[in-house]
Amino acid sequence: MNPASTPLPLFPGFSQRELAVNGITVNAVRGGDGPPVLLLHGYPQTHAMWHRVAPRLAERFTVVCPDLRGYGDSGKPPSDASHQPYSKRVMAGDQVELMRTLGFQQFAVVGHDRGARVARGWPSTTPARSPGWPCWTSSRPGPSTPPSTSSGRPRCGGTSSWSSRRTCRSG
Repeated sequence: MNPASTPLPLFPGFSQRELAVNGITVNAVRGGDGPPVLLLHGYPQTHAMWHRVAPRLAERFTVVCPDLRGYGDSGKPPSDASHQPYSKRVMAGDQVELMRTLGFQQFAVVGHDRGARVARGWPSTTPARSPGWPCWTSSRPGPSTPPSTSSGRPRCGGTSSWSSRRTCRSG
């Protein structure tokens, strides 16, 4: 864990934490004050991909940027034949538990690429928690592609990004 006095060059004013979550260690940086926002990185990035966005968001929000399971300085548990330890549902559960450990029961989620698919796996992981996300982006078609309109074009703009606004509750 990075002591609070150690500066984080990419995240001025943030602190780094390593927290035990779901049997692994999750590395995260946290900064700002206000309503909590969880930023989930894409593949093959780490929390560092948010270094230009997070400090600006921290002017109005408490921002948490973790490394997902298997990425960066977070835990990398062994997999199995079904790859269950690295499923999006398990990764989503890590993030719910991370935010709960940090004291947040309700928070917004922004996910990019892999992080978007982790966020999409949230409802089936925590169905009683009314999860939702203010934004997610995906760079390829697939499970995170938005529903098409009758014209066959995606709603909410282009094929590479889209958004949905709701409230996320972790408990």
